Amino acid sequence: MVPLSKIQPQSITSKEYKIQRMRFALILVALTVVAQTPDGATLFKNNCATCHDGAEGSRAPSPATLKQATPQAILNALLGSMRVPGSKLSGGERRAVAEYLTDKTLGGDPLGASTDRCESNPPFANPASAPSWNGWSPDATNSRFQSAKAAGLTAEQIPHLALKWSFGFPDATQAWAPVTVASGRIFVGSHNGTVYSLNAKTGCIYWTFSAEGGVRTAPSVGPVRPGHYAVYFGDTSANEYALDAATGKTLWVRKVDNHPLSRITGSPAFFNGRLYVPTASYEESQGASPDYECCSFRGSITALDEKNGDIVWKTYVIPDLPKPRGTSSTGKTLWGPAGAAIWSAPTVDAKRGLLYAATGNTYSGEDQPNSDAVVAFDMKTGKIVWSVQGNDNDVFISGCRPGVKNPNCPDANGPDYDFGTSPVLAGNVILIGSKSGYGFAMDPDNKGKILWRYKVGEGGALGGIEWGIAVEGDTVYFPLSDITRPNPGGLHAVNIKTGEKVWAVKPAKSAQSAAITVIPGAIFSGANDGILRVFSSKDGSVIWQYDTNKDFKTLNGVPAKGASMIGPGPTVAGGMVYVNSGYGAFGGRPGNVLLAFGPE
Repeated sequence: MVPLSKIQPQSITSKEYKIQRMRFALILVALTVVAQTPDGATLFKNNCATCHDGAEGSRAPSPATLKQATPQAILNALLGSMRVPGSKLSGGERRAVAEYLTDKTLGGDPLGASTDRCESNPPFANPASAPSWNGWSPDATNSRFQSAKAAGLTAEQIPHLALKWSFGFPDATQAWAPVTVASGRIFVGSHNGTVYSLNAKTGCIYWTFSAEGGVRTAPSVGPVRPGHYAVYFGDTSANEYALDAATGKTLWVRKVDNHPLSRITGSPAFFNGRLYVPTASYEESQGASPDYECCSFRGSITALDEKNGDIVWKTYVIPDLPKPRGTSSTGKTLWGPAGAAIWSAPTVDAKRGLLYAATGNTYSGEDQPNSDAVVAFDMKTGKIVWSVQGNDNDVFISGCRPGVKNPNCPDANGPDYDFGTSPVLAGNVILIGSKSGYGFAMDPDNKGKILWRYKVGEGGALGGIEWGIAVEGDTVYFPLSDITRPNPGGLHAVNIKTGEKVWAVKPAKSAQSAAITVIPGAIFSGANDGILRVFSSKDGSVIWQYDTNKDFKTLNGVPAKGASMIGPGPTVAGGMVYVNSGYGAFGGRPGNVLLAFGPE
């Protein structure tokens, strides 16, 4: 059976897309099994029993073996080691599978909202009327710089920051979603798919919403009609949502990619009535299985109408359709080209009418010129205007190591040097960091010509610059991961005009994989060791730090703890600092807490 992703052209219109959806409706039903009710037995049969069938010689635990586990252990597996099949299930469905297999009931509220409800829900005011942090960055250029006025916090006040409240995410091993602040409210997603609207000062709950998959993106808030606002976000089942910002009522839902393993991890970019939604994929991990027909996913940007979710255009960064490229030693059809996932938020260039997106490595077939690249799209049509690779010859599948026999592995497995960070538009320069360990400056007026490279670290599959850089004035800041290297972590300040080092520090021997945030005079950076540090932008000295490695008494009564800080960066707005702690994957330790700080 051929996935829809293998028969769509590079760029299609809304009308063409609707025709294709109707034509291949039966194929989509076969590819994606969606349970009408969270019946554990049916969900297990349709999603898990193929491997967990108890057959002789099977490497997967049998149902009888799984019955001896606790439901929490099953749930943790569906969020961790089995996250690929688990991502196809909603939070309630994962609970149903865990309870069916163990014949035991999970305690607690899956929404984490049985207490801490706000006493009232005031009207949602214009976000411009109060300090905000809307989406991945306060600005469409993705600088991750918050002005002094909007921050409501000075560098001099930072040493006096104190924990004001904490909030726990239920059924979660990762606190992986950035926080958006608008109209005195917080919007934040969670590992189990619950999205929360909280009071920004007190943390009380206005409303919750349950998505079909986990929500890792930063929500974006925008107007849908005069006086009415929506909050937009994506999930790990490749659905984009629009909810009424005041009530949480569903306005529309749009599936932006029909590949069974597609997901949305990058926050949507909102501009002039359109949402620009990137797609990534679990296929890079699934390709590690010798029985998987690797690979067919292609990264894309989809432009949606903000009012109804209609598709205005959709463009794949790999224009060629995946085709059979041979048969594996296990008799499976091998497909390609594939890959070039877009993991991060796109960046708006209003002046040039362009949208910049950063891509990851090729999965299969020949190395693709738009992989490991910054790609510029015409915002009106979706046409690719130019593309510049940071690294080439990067065909990579997880699990391909020396001595591993896997027919899906390329002849030479690439270094996995994705651009995982969002491009930053700083004046007339595009800045970006790569997992190669290099920071880049590119010229948007010369088809992205590379102006300079700056070496931050050694790089690697979990190395280099992973989640997000930041810019203040003429300086760009690069945090270093290098989580598997002997000398991880560090923060570099680099002159944007020259590409020369201003200063560099290494405060602790711990990876700084998480995105960073800048306010005048200070840089916020979480690390794999679970410590949130704030650095002086003058010389990189640490002016404040907080150890999140502890259990927290949360407002909503959910047991929560802090741990590794790998994904989202801190959000600073209205005199408060919000940060998530816990990331039980990719070398990190699990946790599930949102922390809110303010001056004493």
